[in-house]
Amino acid sequence: MHSFEVRGGKKLKGEIIPQGAKNEALQIISAVLLTPEKVTVTNIPDIIDVNLLIELLGEMNVKIERPQRDTCIFKADDVDVDYLHSETYKKKSGKLRGSVMLAGPMLARYKKAFIPKPGGDKIGRRRVDTHIIGFQKLGADFNYHAEDGFFHLTTTGLKGVDMLLDEPSVTGTANLVMAACMAQGITHIYNAACEPYIQQLCKMLNAMGAKISGIGSNLLTIEGVSSLGGATHRILPDMIEVGSFIGLAAMTQSDITIKDAGIEHLGIIPEKFRQLGIELNFKGDDIHIPEQELYEIQRYFDGGVLTVYDHPWPGFTPDLLSIVLVTAIQAKGSVLIHQKMFESRLFFTDKLIDMGAQIILCDPHRAVVIGLEREQQLRGITMSSPDIRAGQALLIAALSAEGKSIIQNIEQIDRGYQYIDERLRKLGADIKRIEA
Repeated sequence: MHSFEVRGGKKLKGEIIPQGAKNEALQIISAVLLTPEKVTVTNIPDIIDVNLLIELLGEMNVKIERPQRDTCIFKADDVDVDYLHSETYKKKSGKLRGSVMLAGPMLARYKKAFIPKPGGDKIGRRRVDTHIIGFQKLGADFNYHAEDGFFHLTTTGLKGVDMLLDEPSVTGTANLVMAACMAQGITHIYNAACEPYIQQLCKMLNAMGAKISGIGSNLLTIEGVSSLGGATHRILPDMIEVGSFIGLAAMTQSDITIKDAGIEHLGIIPEKFRQLGIELNFKGDDIHIPEQELYEIQRYFDGGVLTVYDHPWPGFTPDLLSIVLVTAIQAKGSVLIHQKMFESRLFFTDKLIDMGAQIILCDPHRAVVIGLEREQQLRGITMSSPDIRAGQALLIAALSAEGKSIIQNIEQIDRGYQYIDERLRKLGADIKRIEA
């Protein structure tokens, strides 16, 4: 086990390149199971969650070449289907919620799939009902076997159907799109998620020979095909990293340029940080955040306190609410953070309060941040990272704080951010990885 030792209060300066998008990578890598032909994926983030999924595919007998850490060539021409029902798979996939997305491709191509109890972040209830119900509508039979802890899915052949998702789940939409690609007939998915991750998945599947229309909307139409071929795909820059670096620059009064940020795919993210008073300059596909002495949170036209809340795309992603919350700590003004989707994601605020932040946790879903206006610095403390996004938020707080902070359980941060300590050191951060 390792920890981060951070000595904060330093202004950072320089350029940083965001990694490939974690959430997109998990979908794209799952989709390679749909074809026996080679699929080349580039800009893969070198992080724990993605590497674990690649490792799982390797143990399923998928042939994998990795000429560089950010590039993989997959060839799933001899898949060991029964591995997905093994105790080894259950233990490994239980650490990774993204492993649920192997079910759609396996059902489509091999007519059976196994889903263990989901793993991943401890951020509240994250159900798989949307996945299971959708598979059933496509013609899969579903049984839960308590003795082995697996959901068993089988089919004699998936058939196209019209379905209305009960929630616009990103992983649920991805799973059902992959399953429907090789179903007989036409599938319409209403209330589909339309995040850039889903758009990228659909574009890659079309390059493989799928027939998907409505990409970018919440109504996807998938005309089933009998087989899919190979493709080459490049993963987008990670929008969550981009948002994290914006918040980091503001909190630490730094001058940072985010190179190759994928601005056209960021949606409302830049605007939300501008509402906090953060200055952003776009130069081509780069984002420059200049050093700011103070940034002031906007109010609504009627004088009301700004509320930042998560919402399905094109609304604001829940993965950045932790970053917005910590960034608001040194702002002028107040903001209400409303985390609608997950009921445990704001519990890390107690650590920020210990550091000197003025935060009122109203309930499991809402917190009010009263900005310190740089009249006092946060103070370094010892704390533990509860999940990926909260861990990054705590790291930003530590980098802005006076004195030494120790962040434990940094495996959570490593799950989502590659070489984050090395990359921050290049900006001038005083951060090192130590034995816990």
